[in-house]
Amino acid sequence: MITVKNVTKKFIKTNKKKERQEFTAVDNLSFDVKEGEILGILGPNGAGKTTLLRMIAGIMTPNTGNITIDDLTYEKNETDIKKMIAYLSGNTKIYGTISPYELLKMCAEIYDVPTHEIDKRIKEISKILNMDAFLYNRIEKLSTGQTQRVNIARCMVHNPKYYILDEATSGLDIITSQIILNFIKSEKEKGKTILYSTHYMEEAENICDMIIMVNKGKIITTGTPEQIKKETKTTNLRDAFFALVGDEHE
Repeated sequence: MITVKNVTKKFIKTNKKKERQEFTAVDNLSFDVKEGEILGILGPNGAGKTTLLRMIAGIMTPNTGNITIDDLTYEKNETDIKKMIAYLSGNTKIYGTISPYELLKMCAEIYDVPTHEIDKRIKEISKILNMDAFLYNRIEKLSTGQTQRVNIARCMVHNPKYYILDEATSGLDIITSQIILNFIKSEKEKGKTILYSTHYMEEAENICDMIIMVNKGKIITTGTPEQIKKETKTTNLRDAFFALVGDEHE
């Protein structure tokens, strides 16, 4: 289980007058992610979703609060945690001059996947994400959707327990988006736990067990999609969000 308790993250930014100001990106958030569920973290751009996921993935450190993964902390168990998780950001860059196969083999070796299992694992992932047609092409020659599938494959290669996916389908065509959503559903069926950040409300409503809506760094509601729609007397999560924030939305 992932536990986020009273987590706050602040940054210093410079305004138009070139004055330095403190900015709170994540404001005292607390929640649990249960094993085997898909938790959607929803909100507009600038809501704090990416900062939150980067802290859960151990890339950033909270100013205050604690994050534990299976009762382990990054301060004491960083290597053990990193072996359990896979993190995908919306702007992940990968080597363009090598093939997806070469990238996956390199990642497998980094994560100590047994040598005799690497090729089998890559073939399984390639089939799941429909990558066979471009598995040996140079990454720099791939389309945006193909490259994103390679990024997802990179996350899968060490068979993680937890997926942390930030805007995994942003800017993709409908076919590639569906491939990725099907992958997320299939990983859940295997008992994996997935944190899924998106601003596509309809997408989250389709795949998520639980939803956390955030705005301006704060949680504005938590529940199943049905619970949130009932709470706000709406028929979809997009309308539910606007019902909750009123005129405060950006």
